[in-house]
Amino acid sequence: MGIQVKLEAFDGPLDLLLHLIEKNKVDIFDIPIVLITEQYLEYVSEMDTKDMDIMSEFLVMAATLVKIKSKMLLPREEAEEEEEDDPRQELVERLLEYKMYKYASFELKDRQIDAGKVFYKSPTLPDEVKNFKEEVDYDELLSDVTLTKLQSIFDSVMQKQVDKIDPIRSNFGEIEKDEINIEDHMIFLEEYAMLHGTFSFRNLLKRGKGKGYIIVTFLGVLELMKTGVFTIEQDDLFDDIQITYRKTKSQQKQEEES
Repeated sequence: MGIQVKLEAFDGPLDLLLHLIEKNKVDIFDIPIVLITEQYLEYVSEMDTKDMDIMSEFLVMAATLVKIKSKMLLPREEAEEEEEDDPRQELVERLLEYKMYKYASFELKDRQIDAGKVFYKSPTLPDEVKNFKEEVDYDELLSDVTLTKLQSIFDSVMQKQVDKIDPIRSNFGEIEKDEINIEDHMIFLEEYAMLHGTFSFRNLLKRGKGKGYIIVTFLGVLELMKTGVFTIEQDDLFDDIQITYRKTKSQQKQEEES
């Protein structure tokens, strides 16, 4: 009597390969292709299925493994070994992608099982209970109310309103927005430079107020320096910056003609 062998069911060739890698406890990035190919072919030869679509998938992978195995067994020169890629690289990438989706499906299945353990109870509260409103006897409620008690309640409510006020933020004022037109400011910088020739960046900043003025002035100086209108010098770190105005060629030509 022959020995009965029970074959495990696999979802596809990649699932079988992943099983063989985990079974042999080998590194997926360094697959022993000869060993895995032999075990894979042994499994395929014992498959008992009449579904040609399923069988063809396993046979295509078998051909791929044999091709990789032949490439790795063929001798190669040292120069070729340095330049040629590992024949197993594409297969490893496919296995890693399949493994990622496989374990993601396990996670989704666990969540589905946990969700199946959650029960929802539809509301069964009678309409009489939901619509019940307790009647209030205002005469009885206000029977012992005096002006003194009302004053005390009023003071308590007003005190709660005072307690809600933030002692710090309540003293903040409104922030005024600096309205500075950068095009007009560029014209101002050029006119100021033409008038002074060489001037201090710090003194230039003192001619205005607010962060907006400082930022626009700084950007304007950078732009004019980029176009060659301004040159800047600084003797030491953190010293004041000296800005020098350079006349453009058109201005020099106009002066010569005049």
